[in-house]
Amino acid sequence: MAKPPGPRGPTQRQLRAGELMRHALVEVLREEEIADPELAGLSVTITEVRMSPDLRHAIAFIEPLGGEAGGLTGAQVAKAMNRHAKFLRGRLSRQIDMKFTPDLKFLHDETFDEAARMTRLFADPKVRQDLTPDAPSDSWKDDN
Repeated sequence: MAKPPGPRGPTQRQLRAGELMRHALVEVLREEEIADPELAGLSVTITEVRMSPDLRHAIAFIEPLGGEAGGLTGAQVAKAMNRHAKFLRGRLSRQIDMKFTPDLKFLHDETFDEAARMTRLFADPKVRQDLTPDAPSDSWKDDN
């Protein structure tokens, strides 16, 4: 019997490799100084690393620590990090024990922006009135 077609999530192998890559990238960024004036003094959080099924490509989701630090947006920081992807890949090859060191691609993690948007939405008085239960009314007693 064949499996039904449909979207599948990452395998355990991809999840383990992604977490290994995330930890190794954090160590490399902590120890290495990237010679880029845009990234000088900037702390970057790596929130997740997603691996391709063959483990040859990795997408690292990043967020500048403290949001938009130094006047750079998350997308600009990701672009700057992508300029140094080969350098970081070389440093990673010394940190990880995998058959291949995956190619790196950095993307800005939009989940923080989305969470802030949802918080603002729930704080809106028009939305809040729908979320809080009304006090029970005694109007049904008057009808009887």
